[in-house]
Amino acid sequence: MSVSTPGENRDTKKPPTGISRISNVSKYVQDETEGPPSPSSLRIAIADANDEDRTALSRHVQVIGHVLHSASRNGRELVDACRHDAPDLMIVDVRMPQMDGFEAIEALSKHVSVPTILVSGHTAPEWIERAKSLGVMAFLMKPVSELHLPPAIALARQHFDELRSLRREAAELRLALDERKVIERAKEALAIRVRVTEAEAYRRMRTHASKENRKLIEVARRILMGEEVFKVFDNPASE
Repeated sequence: MSVSTPGENRDTKKPPTGISRISNVSKYVQDETEGPPSPSSLRIAIADANDEDRTALSRHVQVIGHVLHSASRNGRELVDACRHDAPDLMIVDVRMPQMDGFEAIEALSKHVSVPTILVSGHTAPEWIERAKSLGVMAFLMKPVSELHLPPAIALARQHFDELRSLRREAAELRLALDERKVIERAKEALAIRVRVTEAEAYRRMRTHASKENRKLIEVARRILMGEEVFKVFDNPASE
């Protein structure tokens, strides 16, 4: 809920019509709120073809403590605004001219990864399925009130961060597994080459890595590169 400053006549303050210029809405909301954004505030991009809905959404996100990244009238404007300057979150209408919400989200996914909330005055089963396939975090029905946004934004951001963390962990596990395979091959090759047990070969690899201040995977790759050279001379056909 907005707070009036002392002596302010709220009856004379009128919100701007339309939102063709973000500065109009930003100035209006700045007058209605107090102090700078909190450290936990998000930069949120809005896209809605309806002037009244776009104005309301832009005002709502700032009143609840976030920063308006951009306010677009269609999907094409949203892509242009976010492709090289990714917001922390997007609130996107489904039905928009030139490029609808789904098309805009799909186009942006090739450049940036941003949690997204879809809004619409209508819904359809195929929309829900498409939203899931695009990784949309929430779907709100219009009209979207100031009370609906905080939990939707918080949950969307939380689920997005959790999903990103899981993907990062999966990638790290795949990398660790690939590196483990390389180390095992190097250990076996070294054991055969110097005629020691695999346990001893592994110990020597670790000792060498420590002395050279290198990662074990780096030592393993060097061993395998050397093994490729030795194979040439081990093969009588090469003489």
